[in-house]
Amino acid sequence: MAKTVPEAFATYLGWITPTDAARAKASAHRASIEAKLKSTFGVWRMYESGSWRHGTGVGGHSDVDYFISLRTDKPAYGSTVLGQVRAAMQERFPQTHVHVQRPAVVLEFGGGYERVELIPAFPEQKLASGAMLYAIPGVADEWMQSAPEAHLNYVDVANNRDEVKRGAKGLARLAKSWKYECNVPISSFYLEMRAAQYMNGERSVVWDMDLQRFLASLSSHDLADMNDPTGSSGRIKPCSSSATHRDALSKLRTAAVRADKAVAARESDPRAALGWWDYIFGGKFPGYY
Repeated sequence: MAKTVPEAFATYLGWITPTDAARAKASAHRASIEAKLKSTFGVWRMYESGSWRHGTGVGGHSDVDYFISLRTDKPAYGSTVLGQVRAAMQERFPQTHVHVQRPAVVLEFGGGYERVELIPAFPEQKLASGAMLYAIPGVADEWMQSAPEAHLNYVDVANNRDEVKRGAKGLARLAKSWKYECNVPISSFYLEMRAAQYMNGERSVVWDMDLQRFLASLSSHDLADMNDPTGSSGRIKPCSSSATHRDALSKLRTAAVRADKAVAARESDPRAALGWWDYIFGGKFPGYY
């Protein structure tokens, strides 16, 4: 419960930030996963990437993501290696639901409460920044490029600017929470990179106003693909298909309108403002008291 919008956002960010205990539990299966991958394929390197590693995870929703740099030869199609990794994981964890969700193989431990995503990757070249560029499975059979370390550095630099300390990761976490609570089929990575890009142009952080402007910006550009701001790879897509893009854009436009109404009421009617934010966050936002 809260009496002001800033108080409510501070409370909500505390609620959705994963605890150290949750992070440790989610990472508990790493050793057995890595051992199976090493025995089946050989592994150059396995390291944590994605929301947990970037500090933008949402409690109760974000998966633990691992980039797996495999020693085996890269097959012609990304779907081939996904099938091979899925089969290996199903053999190692026969009671666990293992499935492909491009570009990853997903293991759902504990009935889905603990999700681990494995992204098979093949090193292509070392970039001028020192980060490695990888080929990972694309949305169909193709390969696409990814530079997770360069992207992590980009988010960290945006997040550590003195004017907006912790702003990029906080904004990304809020945007991802909206995605999860409203079942918006949009890429978490896309939201994270867009949030860092947005915060690079800001001189202060006011959570409700920044989230409102962020949603409005995405909506005004029709949730367009973005150029990789690190220059490491190609275009970053928000959605996996035209159908999911239409669904995501519709939900984004609804959220943007509600955010406009919330910000308009923040001073004159904080109860109404919190009600609009509660709609945006699927009924999980602090109420007025």
